[in-house]
Amino acid sequence: MIYINRSGAGAIRLPRPIPQPPQTVTPIELTTLSHPGLEVFTSLTEAQLRNRLEPEKGIFIAESPKVIRVALDAGLEPLALLCERRHLTGDAADILARCPDVPVYTGSRQLLASLTGYTLTRGVLCAMRRPQPPTVESVCRGARRVAVIDGVVDTTNIGAIFRSAAALGIDAVLLTPTSCDPLNRRAVRVSMGSVFLVPWTWVSPTLQELRDLGFRTAAMALTERSVPISHPALHAEPRLAIVLGTEGDGLAPEAIAAADYVVRIPMAHGVDSLNVAAASAVAFWELTK
Repeated sequence: MIYINRSGAGAIRLPRPIPQPPQTVTPIELTTLSHPGLEVFTSLTEAQLRNRLEPEKGIFIAESPKVIRVALDAGLEPLALLCERRHLTGDAADILARCPDVPVYTGSRQLLASLTGYTLTRGVLCAMRRPQPPTVESVCRGARRVAVIDGVVDTTNIGAIFRSAAALGIDAVLLTPTSCDPLNRRAVRVSMGSVFLVPWTWVSPTLQELRDLGFRTAAMALTERSVPISHPALHAEPRLAIVLGTEGDGLAPEAIAAADYVVRIPMAHGVDSLNVAAASAVAFWELTK
């Protein structure tokens, strides 16, 4: 940097300013289970985190540095971090730099496992503000292929379906109220953050909102009127909703009867069906071509 002396004495070269690293909150070293602010990680149930009575105060937990980065990139608001001591200057260093005003609790791996009741995956948890669910119309604006999850309650299956949806070109995911919350901690982790990449919201079991938007529905089920998933009529539909049912019984008879198409995945060796997460990947691959 050059400073011109206005008295005429000539130019004075000043040292170039040294860039300063982002300021972060000093980590709070944990020694007790009752430290104020830890409740979100230690004692609140998934239902309490979701906060049905006051949705604007809802929270969810993102686990592992990769998932937390995806959530931050999607614009979600961090509220607190729980981090193994060794990750403060390791895997979580860039996350802490991005969250300079967020409290950071830390301790040993053993201590954090005793606090949370489980061993942390990659040593980092982040409590984040739950976003308000958008409308079906806004989620489906411009969409050609959407997935409908009807009554699927297993967190692993929900996470896997979202990961397949993101990877295979599904434009949006809609869930009936009896389905598992996509922001459940395990569902978020299994999805590898895909729940933050694919637009999603809740939809009524009748799917009337989708029909009003011009979608035809394809129920994944084995019935006498099931057509193969490769059927040309399915590919010709400009807007198609792929409806996936529960892990045990599949879709309810009334849901199947109301569908425009009933679709099956051809099987070999006498196998009658696939797990719903595996079936979703096959269906998404075929029907997004």
